[in-house]
Amino acid sequence: MTTSASYDSIIIGAGAGGLCAAARLTAAGKKVLLLENLNRVGGRAGSEDIEGFTVNIGAIAIELGSTFEETFSLLNVPLDLREPNPATVFRIDGKLVNVSKGGGWGLLLGGFTKQAAKIGAKFADARGGDLPEARLSTEEWLNKYTKNATVHAIFRNLCAAIFAANADELPARAFLTYFAIKGAFKRFGFCPRGTQGVWDDLADGIRAHGGEIRLQSQVTGLTFDQGRVTGVTYTHNGHTETALAATVISNAGPLATAKLAGGEALGEGYLARAQQTLRPAANIVINFATRERLVDAPGLITFGRTRRLCNMGELTATCPELAPAGWHQYVAYAVPRPALGDFDEQAETELALQDLRDEFPGFTEAKMLSVRIMRDDWPAQRACAGFDMPQDTALPNLWHVGDAVKDYGDGGTQACALTAKIAAAKALDYLQEQPA
Repeated sequence: MTTSASYDSIIIGAGAGGLCAAARLTAAGKKVLLLENLNRVGGRAGSEDIEGFTVNIGAIAIELGSTFEETFSLLNVPLDLREPNPATVFRIDGKLVNVSKGGGWGLLLGGFTKQAAKIGAKFADARGGDLPEARLSTEEWLNKYTKNATVHAIFRNLCAAIFAANADELPARAFLTYFAIKGAFKRFGFCPRGTQGVWDDLADGIRAHGGEIRLQSQVTGLTFDQGRVTGVTYTHNGHTETALAATVISNAGPLATAKLAGGEALGEGYLARAQQTLRPAANIVINFATRERLVDAPGLITFGRTRRLCNMGELTATCPELAPAGWHQYVAYAVPRPALGDFDEQAETELALQDLRDEFPGFTEAKMLSVRIMRDDWPAQRACAGFDMPQDTALPNLWHVGDAVKDYGDGGTQACALTAKIAAAKALDYLQEQPA
């Protein structure tokens, strides 16, 4: 084992949270080392080549006008995204509903329940601070106003599309916080080089400003002294090294970080609390291509009454270079039942595929590219909204980032970017307070 250089901050994991934290600290002029176990950056949201198709792994839609975009601007890195128009539509009983033209929840729900106006008013109440108690699920909350199966299906698929959870698993407070208070996900885009292109650009910006990124570097432990983390031990190219650090930010998730720390370094009972609190959320990602276009909707489609299918996007409508000429490339997302517990992968996948066959007869002629089950240690979300851990630890110079420590009711890459902004600010404050 050798001891390498000392850093202002070492960041464990180059997912969305880790990259954004590294970007912010590098932009602030700090000496940063970012360690990643994989041979690429991006974590659970990258891209891969499959027979000439650029196929995304995980997230496809990157939010614009947000903390995420702000992070890129700090390093003067352009955010290479193309916005679909319309961004989102609903497909209910075979018909497309575009709520962006006006009408909102009333337009979406009005044809199915007389309670549409009352449900819409509850979103206004939520903006004023009137939120359900934390234990009430979205399904239980909605049952107070309507029993209509189509309305319940729409809400279930919104929960699934944003949070990778079913309506009976997601707290209504988290659902309303996201849609009514945060007003999130109104603008987003697709990268014409696949989602991997976005991460590679940010990584290049980090390196250009002096930050170090070491891929294929597996972190094996943390070192401590007098109640503070002092370094990170990792293996790279067959060698074990310990890099010294004034601060450490972990994008590995609270559970993995606690195991790296060993014992009770993060606080008495921390590991047990993490195991009890965190509820990883699962989804099924289906990538396919067709010669004939299935539907005229360039953005994301959220479905009505389906078995497991929740949303779908035609990426080549906005970014044709993702597929060989003459192909329309799609990604469809399905959420199993349960999404926060064990499920039968084969049976749940078949239900999602049957949904696609029912919605689009042309799907039977599709070229299947991949079916990816995101669960357990590689989930869609490390914690379902409402089941997150704090970013802080018992150590004054160690913080978490990522989708297991999100702000309440937040989701997606935007949520990870926000955790990075908070952690980076705390690291900068800590560094400033230390004696020269």
